[in-house]
Amino acid sequence: MDVDTFGAALRRWRDRLSPVDVGLPHRRGRRAAGLRREELAELAGLSVDYVVRLEQGRARHPSAQVVASLARALQLSATEVEHAHRLAGLLPPSRGAVSTHVPPGVQRVLAQLSHFPAAVFGADWTLLTWTPAWAALIGDPAGLAPERLNLVRAVFTGDVDGLAAWPVRNADPGMPAALVADLRSALTEHPDDPALTALVEEMRTTSTDFADLWERGAVGRHVSTRKTVEHPLVGDVTCDCDVMTVPGSDVRLVVYTVAAGSPDEEKLAFLRVAAGQRTDAPGTARSELV
Repeated sequence: MDVDTFGAALRRWRDRLSPVDVGLPHRRGRRAAGLRREELAELAGLSVDYVVRLEQGRARHPSAQVVASLARALQLSATEVEHAHRLAGLLPPSRGAVSTHVPPGVQRVLAQLSHFPAAVFGADWTLLTWTPAWAALIGDPAGLAPERLNLVRAVFTGDVDGLAAWPVRNADPGMPAALVADLRSALTEHPDDPALTALVEEMRTTSTDFADLWERGAVGRHVSTRKTVEHPLVGDVTCDCDVMTVPGSDVRLVVYTVAAGSPDEEKLAFLRVAAGQRTDAPGTARSELV
């Protein structure tokens, strides 16, 4: 009886995924029906050599971070994510923990939004994936340490070099309360997640503003608001920001939009070109390059 391996499953999942599903343009004469190894490597934030070694079985023990990155790039279902972890010799993600799984439908939406600054966050407000336009507007988050990808830390500790490379002025004074309320809801749904518990305790001890809102049981909700990015190349770019929840999932989709034909739209178009990066596929935090 043939036994499934991580490498074999990786090839199977790569072959079934259409390039169009991840926002890549359809090119005539393309031989590969699914994703190329190079495309998967870029989407997952891995080296091509490492993807080759995984598929050939020469690298047999990828980390949980690598498996999670590949799962997002391959748009795996929750059941397939668990299977991928087992094939890699890892325990599946705890059902009591905040999920980093981005549903395939959300990933396809993100691929279609490639020309807009858009990103997906977890229930603890950790950045999971983003469009190239997001990186062009506020700075590329790839390569940042995991703790610096958390929006709650960025807001309450003033880590301007974290999620955003350039200053972002927020027109919504209720945003801090909304983040605290979100974190309280996440802790209610995931009381056994040690990382989430540690984040709450960290914020309560390092930020008096967070501690005050937490103790008062602050209630808030995200509303459509305006944000202005002070970009060094094009000056101020003002966008409408919307936060969308995904029923049945822990993730939030954050999208920045500008009016068609406006000066802000021209600035965004210039930044996509000036960044010299692909504008047709989401990005992700870099994983190990072994």
